[in-house]
Amino acid sequence: MTVKKQLELILKDIESYNPRIIAVTKYYDEKKMIEAFEAGLRNFAESRAMDALEKINKIDDTTRTQSIYHFIGHLQTNKVKHVVGNFEYIHSVDSLKIAQCIDFEANKKGIVQKVLVQVNNANESQKFGIPVAQLENLIKEVKNLKSVQLVGLMNIAPLTDDKSELQRLFLEMRKLTDDFQLKELSMGMSHDYKIALECGATMIRLGRILFN
Repeated sequence: MTVKKQLELILKDIESYNPRIIAVTKYYDEKKMIEAFEAGLRNFAESRAMDALEKINKIDDTTRTQSIYHFIGHLQTNKVKHVVGNFEYIHSVDSLKIAQCIDFEANKKGIVQKVLVQVNNANESQKFGIPVAQLENLIKEVKNLKSVQLVGLMNIAPLTDDKSELQRLFLEMRKLTDDFQLKELSMGMSHDYKIALECGATMIRLGRILFN
């Protein structure tokens, strides 16, 4: 099935919501990005900085300049300079150190970088993200940075069929977003985006369901 057809089915399914659909293209080539753009998508997410930039440079000028890029992978300090300014949103801030590196690079480039703090509220040891108990302090510190704009929170839910557990985690994220008076909530992927939307996601990150 084409990306356009898949997107039409998804949009029909979620017509009562109005999320920003972010096409996760990290496993797909630039031809798929162009196909998604032609289907009407404008937001694209990548998790590997250098691979993403190489791919973005291969697409046509219209697709490249009219798209919004989101970095969703774990960000290492030595890759910050490649991400800041090339991606409008960085979803994966999980420490003060990385936030300060982003601030430094954004200041050098004369821009304000939009970021989301990644929260590991499922406490999964194999995943990145800050524990809920440390979130308030990190948010206070990030909000003091001059070249960083904190716009929201992000989480990656466990791969589970337990809807009640997903609801619990997503509703906790919605409450945290509201408590800290943030606008964006990035949560929900191909297997759980409908539950995420029911719980208040403003951004959903879709890969497999769009492209496979």
